[in-house]
Amino acid sequence: MEMHDAPLRLGVPPTEAKVLCVFVHGRTQAPEDMREQVVERLKTSGVSFVLPRAAGNSWYDARATDPLTDESRRQLNASLVYVRDIVTDFARNAGRSLPMLVGGFSQGACLTLEYAMKYGPWDGGMVNLTGCRVGTRSCDRPFADLDRMPVYLTGSDKDPWIPVEAFAGAAEALGKARAELRCDIFPDRGHEASDTELAQLDEILSGLASGRKPFRPAAG
Repeated sequence: MEMHDAPLRLGVPPTEAKVLCVFVHGRTQAPEDMREQVVERLKTSGVSFVLPRAAGNSWYDARATDPLTDESRRQLNASLVYVRDIVTDFARNAGRSLPMLVGGFSQGACLTLEYAMKYGPWDGGMVNLTGCRVGTRSCDRPFADLDRMPVYLTGSDKDPWIPVEAFAGAAEALGKARAELRCDIFPDRGHEASDTELAQLDEILSGLASGRKPFRPAAG
């Protein structure tokens, strides 16, 4: 797989942000798709976005539910290092400590879940819109104590890429990793980010921007 490409940067500059967000596109997609399908539908102000860009519009060739081979593991690890470097540079460019949400859709959601299991936790949270773990239970996969990091995981019974069993396996893994987990499964929803999912993503960003931990009611 080729080296991945320069990301798309949106929102306020990181030096002016209240919260940082890295959001990863799915297979056959590009950051511009996430701009249209996700970022432009959000309302929270004070967010600096970085949208990573995969070479060839794919983070790895295999389906997420396939057993990991030497080649798919190499591709996955290269993509994880690319995301890690983006996160590191993004946080450094902010010039001060800010909460960060790392998330993605479809293959991007799977990639960010693996990122958390390898490099987590961090100050902020994670959103996996239609995601699961990459590989099967018999594969050697990383595992981290996420130490109550907020995570929002979604899926659908009709999704052609992430079956319910894989969604459930991801929820189980995140539970064992001690994530503060909220899950939604949407009957009959197509392979898309729904208004309900984006409203939850918006609420998480808003909470982080205001210094409130996600899934906790605002004081008042």
